[in-house]
Amino acid sequence: MASLEELKQTRLNKLALLTQAGMEAYPAKVPRDSCLADARKNFAEIAESGRTYSVVGRVMAIRGQGAILFLVLDDGQATFQAVVKKDTLAPALFELLTKAVDIGDILSVTGTFFKTNKGEESILMQSWTMAAKSLLPLPEKWHGLVDPDERLRKRYLDFIMSPEWRELFRRKTKFWDVTRKFFKDRGFLEVETPTLEVTTGGAEARPFITHHNDFDMDVYLRISVGELWQKRLMAGGFGKTFEIGRAYRNEGTSPEHAQEFTNLEFYWGYADYRDGMKLVQELYRTLAREVWGTTKFEVRGHAFDLAADWPEIDYTEEIKRQTGLDIMQATEKEMQNKLKELNVTFDGDNKERLIDSLWKYCRRQIAGPAFLINHPTLVAPLAKLRPGTQTVQMFQPIIAGSEIGKGYSELNDPIDQRRRFEEQNKLLQGGDEEAMMPDWEFVEMLEHGMPPTCGFGFGDRLFSTLSGKPLRETQLFPLMRPKTEDQD
Repeated sequence: MASLEELKQTRLNKLALLTQAGMEAYPAKVPRDSCLADARKNFAEIAESGRTYSVVGRVMAIRGQGAILFLVLDDGQATFQAVVKKDTLAPALFELLTKAVDIGDILSVTGTFFKTNKGEESILMQSWTMAAKSLLPLPEKWHGLVDPDERLRKRYLDFIMSPEWRELFRRKTKFWDVTRKFFKDRGFLEVETPTLEVTTGGAEARPFITHHNDFDMDVYLRISVGELWQKRLMAGGFGKTFEIGRAYRNEGTSPEHAQEFTNLEFYWGYADYRDGMKLVQELYRTLAREVWGTTKFEVRGHAFDLAADWPEIDYTEEIKRQTGLDIMQATEKEMQNKLKELNVTFDGDNKERLIDSLWKYCRRQIAGPAFLINHPTLVAPLAKLRPGTQTVQMFQPIIAGSEIGKGYSELNDPIDQRRRFEEQNKLLQGGDEEAMMPDWEFVEMLEHGMPPTCGFGFGDRLFSTLSGKPLRETQLFPLMRPKTEDQD
């Protein structure tokens, strides 16, 4: 079998043939009357008119020999067959095509539309020109790009060889289009908030740090989509806002986690978490119907219907039901022992991290859809307290064993917020890199008065879950380690 370098040299020789024949291998523009999808749609009309027509596509297959050849063209939207006959193409062009064209080349083909004896809609080639000569071969259809790392690194090849992946990302675009329309139709104002922050508010996660040269200070890439900024907008008189944007978390990678991802957050003045639950349920059902055409899914061994009732699951009671441990009374040592008993790997020894690890064990057993409610105050430093309890007015949709979003009645008591920030600051000082950074200017805003507000965020994880794919595979170009020389 020829090496990759030998195959490349063969194609370079064919490139030289094109040059000798006076044909550009990489022109700025080539004849093209429409995309292949439109050519198929209007095939009957074009064929009946008898006029010449130009289409462009990547050559995905070449069949035949001698006086007739069949080329399969693909432009990413549709495929189309080009038929090459020796007696209908100039001899020099026919010879050049047979000697210089490879699978993977992008061709512009001009000719007339007709149907073959087998009824295949085709274009009878009268002339052709190269749009882009490929110097490297495509992977074999059945044996290429089987390495998951290579598939993500060379995503463009994955898209060429596997049209279903192109369709996945068209669906993802629709997912966010439907989301945006959903909120605009309900009177929410789309906003843009900073991605560089002095403190990373709105979530508990380790941030990425960079340096601002002009101000000569370190800043952070945001870990939420403008939570503390959108709340400032609530105080400023904006009643309903939302933002769709990128967030960054300097944490581990898993099927449900990536360091860079797209999220939406909305804030709704004079609404509480109960109002938010109704809106989110409506949103998720709308997305399922309009993007996937169904509300019924099977993911990771869980079957669920988003159109069904969404029961409410009490955070503390669910952990107690599954593990026998009352987290409101248990000591850190008892939680650690229980996690070891359950064979759960956990990081950190503070109570917040231990409670979170116990919950993550429990949630995997829940198919959903359901709403998780009544979280302990310790795990929700920005949510409003439930009067007379040690829990907060918070909710999380649970689907296929995962948390797919988070919302709450926002804490707008500046005294309580200052106290909770102080608790988070102690965790930070104690080495907890995921604890929330205090934002004292945010507390000052609350001292001016912020109306009762419901906030909620969700993002790529919902799309990947309903698609039944790991999160990284639903990102166009996930971050990859650079290849070293010994990997080439």
